[in-house]
Amino acid sequence: MQVNQAQIEFYTMNNPWLDRWNERYSEAGYAYGTEPNEFFKKAISGISGVGKILFAADGEGRNSVYAATLNWDVYAFDISEAGKKKALKLADDNHVSLDYRVGELPTLGYRNDQFDALALIYAHFPAEIKSEYHRKLADLLKIGGRIIFEAFSKNHLAYRKRNPGVGGPNDLGNLFSIEELEADFQGFEFLSIQENEVELKEGRFHIGKGSVIRFIARKI
Repeated sequence: MQVNQAQIEFYTMNNPWLDRWNERYSEAGYAYGTEPNEFFKKAISGISGVGKILFAADGEGRNSVYAATLNWDVYAFDISEAGKKKALKLADDNHVSLDYRVGELPTLGYRNDQFDALALIYAHFPAEIKSEYHRKLADLLKIGGRIIFEAFSKNHLAYRKRNPGVGGPNDLGNLFSIEELEADFQGFEFLSIQENEVELKEGRFHIGKGSVIRFIARKI
């Protein structure tokens, strides 16, 4: 993946997303709670054995910390220092450790074929770079490695309009379609992929009905 220095500087230094997430994660409590996402919890239990797992856009660490309690070797990243601080506190409270890095993916020093699993749980990257990030993340997985994915679909905007409390981006370009995801993750066998209406109850910012895409895929 080619992401030039100008792009990196734009998304790190002049990024309204960065301000948004630092503000949200600086508030008291955990924005999306401390319990893992239910789909992720079920999906990771279906992977035999443990290894190295990477969490993209990990925020306050509810999912990565859970994986660490299952003895996975956990790596995570986000653009928010405030999110990292919360995640490390949650890890300490649960007597586990994380390798948590802050910054844009091309700058973080991960290696191709480094990970056995990749978790993308509400990892909504800016529209301009999300497909490039998906391809880069795919390169970081070993052959046979699994992706566990849950995020809001393009149909979610209607749910968000009725109930802003369900959360999620308000820009169609930051949301997902099944066709888009299958194109981004070419070279994977999709073990399951579907769009679902779900009832979310995750902290203060994922409350109510929404439309999500969930998939599990294996790198071939």
